[in-house]
Amino acid sequence: MAATVRIGICSFADEGLLKHWYPRGVSTPAARLGYYGERFDTVEVDSPFYHLPDPAVTGRWAQRTPPEFVFHVKAHRTMTHHEDAEQEEAFGEFRTSLEPLELSGKLKGILLQYHPSFKKSPEAKDELSQVRPLLDPLVPLIEFRHRSWLTGVERDDTLEFLEREGLAVVSVDAPPTRASNVLATFTAATHAVAYVRFHGRNVKTWNIKAEKSSERFNWMYSAEELAEWVERMAQLSDEADEVYAMFNNNRDDFAPRSAAILRGLLDEAGIPASGGIEPPALAPTLF
Repeated sequence: MAATVRIGICSFADEGLLKHWYPRGVSTPAARLGYYGERFDTVEVDSPFYHLPDPAVTGRWAQRTPPEFVFHVKAHRTMTHHEDAEQEEAFGEFRTSLEPLELSGKLKGILLQYHPSFKKSPEAKDELSQVRPLLDPLVPLIEFRHRSWLTGVERDDTLEFLEREGLAVVSVDAPPTRASNVLATFTAATHAVAYVRFHGRNVKTWNIKAEKSSERFNWMYSAEELAEWVERMAQLSDEADEVYAMFNNNRDDFAPRSAAILRGLLDEAGIPASGGIEPPALAPTLF
């Protein structure tokens, strides 16, 4: 039986969403997460990359979402070579901050987006081999930011290594550039969980120095661009037990609008999917 493609966004509180997506009156954290949870059944929370959340906050995330809702959380920068740190300590502090969310059963994957300096080497592979024990039973979602991991003959070796180590490769839709810190768009599954991140295709802004990530990921997907993913999603749906399609084009309301387009395309193709559509309107009552 084909897995359902669960569509979501890489945030529920980005500035663009607050200004352009949430309706007037949906202005508190509880109201926003409730509104989001009516339209999507999964989210990727990226803010812990910058600051570890208080456990009380992550506990409220669990309380404010439906029973079957699934969270993925981006690893703190000390865990992915953006800052020097002792790895066991960094992973431990991170998991402590997420403990209430993990205990709720709603936390599935941890996105480890490695720094572009993390190039393929025996030493790097040794480091990756330590990740699963530090996160088990959570799913390590590995996103590379250097082409050396998936270029030419290295691709098969990398994917086989990740599968052997119980690590889920993150497939990406990214700008069509030859810059070393962006991988060419690809689709693969190395784990029972398949994960895709849509970064947009803005070549001009990918490597700019910007105060806000929305300046870099400034791209609204067209139906034609997302149609390229219909067959790929069908493949992942057949290969994996769980499939997640997460939109990181976080300028304005581009992510939820792009998500809605992908949902429509998957529905048309008969591929099971969730998220990205408006909930049914409540029928009026006489009393």
